[in-house]
Amino acid sequence: MSGQVLFVTARLQAERFGPADAEVFYAVYRDPEAMRYVGDGQPITREACDRWITVTLENYQRRNYGMFKLLRREDGELVGCCGLVHPGNQVAPETKYCLLPEHWGRGYATEALRGLLDYAAGTHGITDLIATVDPAHTASHHVLEKCGFTKGRTVIEDDGLPTLIYYRGHESVQDGR
Repeated sequence: MSGQVLFVTARLQAERFGPADAEVFYAVYRDPEAMRYVGDGQPITREACDRWITVTLENYQRRNYGMFKLLRREDGELVGCCGLVHPGNQVAPETKYCLLPEHWGRGYATEALRGLLDYAAGTHGITDLIATVDPAHTASHHVLEKCGFTKGRTVIEDDGLPTLIYYRGHESVQDGR
C-alpha cells in the first residue's frame, strides 16, 4: 500500500513507496552530491530507479519491508530514503539511508536510522543488522556509531571498491553478506 506510514519520529515519517513514486526515489538518487559515497559515486539513471521501485515493491510482498521514503512531518517535504534490504539476496538485513544534501547536518540521518531500527525490532523482530559504507564517508560512520553499530571489516566489492561493514547485534551478522 503506497503512502502507508511505517514509523514516525519527532520530525520525520517513513512511508512505503508505490508504483508511481519512481520520481521521488529518482530525486534522491540522481543527485550527484547525495551519490558521492554510493557505489561508484555516480548518480543512477531513471531506468535504474524504476528497477529499484520494482525491487522495493517485490520486497514489500516477500519480506513486508524494503526501502521507504522519508518525509518531513511539518510539511511533507522529501528528505530522503531509508530502509532494510538484502542486496544480492544476502542473509543479513542491511540498513540503507540517503538524504538529499539540503537536509544534511540537521540530525535527520541519525533520527531516521533510530526510527528504522525501532521499526525493524518492533515490527519484524530484527535486531542483528549490517550497514555498508564508503570508508571515506566519516559523517555516515558517526551516524552508525551513534545508533549502536560497531565498525567491522573492510571488503573489496566486485567493482574493486572498498566497503566498510558495520554491524549491530551479534558479531557473526557481518559475515551474513
